[in-house]
Amino acid sequence: MITALVDYDSGNLHSAEKAFQRMATETGAGEVVVTSDPKVVASADRIVLPGDGAYPACRAALGGYEGLADAIIDAVENKGRPFLGICVGMQMMATRGLEFEETSGFDWIKGDVAAITPKDPSLKIPHMGWNDLIIDQPHPVLAGIETGDHAYFVHSYAMKVSDPTDLIAHVDYAGDVTAIVGRDNKIGMQFHPEKSQANGLRMIANFLSWAP
Repeated sequence: MITALVDYDSGNLHSAEKAFQRMATETGAGEVVVTSDPKVVASADRIVLPGDGAYPACRAALGGYEGLADAIIDAVENKGRPFLGICVGMQMMATRGLEFEETSGFDWIKGDVAAITPKDPSLKIPHMGWNDLIIDQPHPVLAGIETGDHAYFVHSYAMKVSDPTDLIAHVDYAGDVTAIVGRDNKIGMQFHPEKSQANGLRMIANFLSWAP
């Protein structure tokens, strides 16, 4: 079993690589490979797409690797490989991003990625630090996770889903902010599971054993 952690020069993958490798070893989930090779992604059993920074920059960076985005799309849409998007990797699952300019996403989760606008103007943007998850519906990747468990966020933009059945969890930041989305073999986390201590490691382990 191979889990491909996609490297497209968008953020530091060191902590994510360590967390996924640790849980793969503990759960017997096979090998974690950090790669930007479309052939490796195409043949992987699971795909993880991280992302740090601005949506347009991440989307352009991914497109800068010839064949990489196509390999991800084919593996997920046509081969049914389990997919996990993290932070901007999750945002790219949406129909489009509205950060600085309109940028097309994979359109796996209908909706837009727009600026967080807290109802309380004293709350700072970016939304940064720990926040309590509010589970909207059960999901295998959330086995053992309950409402009130927290995760670590760093973001100024969030996904607004068109279909509420795609919303798995949210947090309260003077208004609802999407935390987890999912549909079929695809799941996305706005927070960083690799930085979310025991809760994040549990979700990573659950993803590595998920068989949608």
